[in-house]
Amino acid sequence: MEMTRRRFEELVADALDTIPAELTRAMDNVVVLVEDRNDEDPELLGLYEGVALTERTSSYGGVLPDRISVYQDAILEICADADEVVHEVAVTVVHEVAHHFGIDEDTLHRLGWG
Repeated sequence: MEMTRRRFEELVADALDTIPAELTRAMDNVVVLVEDRNDEDPELLGLYEGVALTERTSSYGGVLPDRISVYQDAILEICADADEVVHEVAVTVVHEVAHHFGIDEDTLHRLGWG
């Protein structure tokens, strides 16, 4: 499957738009990026790096933003068509945003966002 970076970024933005406004308003000091692949794990679809909101204390401050990376090439590689890409991007974005809120892998898998 092939797709331009611009179109893929639009899908990521669309996926972020599906997250309820009260949750997006609660997101703090986080940036969402589209990258080609994760260097350490090329099959990884997305990655959250940072301090989850549930882990932040009163001493949290003066730090670089958390990062949510969505890996375009890895997602396109496992999808057969554009509809699958839309679905996989949405699942990946929700999954990584959930980590920002402190939701762990087991819970996400149990809820169907694994």
